[in-house]
Amino acid sequence: MRIDHIAVYVENLERAKDFFVKYFEGHANDKYINESKGFTSYFISFSDGSRLELMNRMDITEHSFTNHLGYAHFAISVGTKKRVQELTWQLQADGYEVLSEPRITGDGYYESCILDAEGNSIEITA
Repeated sequence: MRIDHIAVYVENLERAKDFFVKYFEGHANDKYINESKGFTSYFISFSDGSRLELMNRMDITEHSFTNHLGYAHFAISVGTKKRVQELTWQLQADGYEVLSEPRITGDGYYESCILDAEGNSIEITA
């Protein structure tokens, strides 16, 4: 078995799509629109076959990014420690918040953590 995709509701669908395409080499499908439900989405596909579904509904406006049960973060592997560092500093220079700088974690991962444009926590790993 494998996880096919993870889905995240976002406020600004185009901005979220552009973020994953620009920084993580994702490829977006054509926008799906369901006018009767006020729902739109993109699937972002990555080179390893994993996918991220970015969704928006006009009636979903509340969100909380503090600690809570449920989604905490997802991690994207960029292949090398050098790439983790380069991408982290590029994102910071572009105005994204770095929650934790590149480092080796207690469980042996080399990673950093940033907030995307929607405030979602994303780990960048080697």
